[in-house]
Amino acid sequence: MPRGRKVNSSGEKSKKLLQEKAIELFSQFGYHETKISDIVKAANLTQPTFYLYFENKESLYNDLILQFRNEFLENVNRINVGNEDNFIEKLQTNFTALFKFFASNPHLTKIGFYQTEESEELKNIFSQILEEKLKERVEFSDHDIRIFINSIVGAIERLTLTMLFTKEKEPEQLASELINIYFAKELICR
Repeated sequence: MPRGRKVNSSGEKSKKLLQEKAIELFSQFGYHETKISDIVKAANLTQPTFYLYFENKESLYNDLILQFRNEFLENVNRINVGNEDNFIEKLQTNFTALFKFFASNPHLTKIGFYQTEESEELKNIFSQILEEKLKERVEFSDHDIRIFINSIVGAIERLTLTMLFTKEKEPEQLASELINIYFAKELICR
């Protein structure tokens, strides 16, 4: 934040507006096709105003990626599968929270979870965290847990695009369907 600016000042509002418009444009057209002039035009501001808050387009983009990464990982790290009695219920609650996060940030999710080079790394981290949380609760004696976990992450990725963002299904519905598909009672052994 520039020195001397008060919280909720018009400067803070201008910065937030530039970020919001950048998120929309980056998600729609991608990083390379979006120009600073497009962002300031969409925000109805000037390029000098842009440079008050951001060094360049790359720094703005990197800030947005970092914002998504931090919020996404906060959600993923909150995954708690609970004890044996409420394992399925807790997992469904966690998946619902993740889908709600995506639904509340669709443009930022398109950038951070699909378009950036870092998105694959994020999905790998997500897979590792899920594997850690689930390996103590689900029996995988005849199957490779990594295939199971990666298929869940892939399903979440695909369902977010095809059903959540299109508003065909609500977060609760998607989480419930995932649980019903992946965690039938006969899979739960511990």
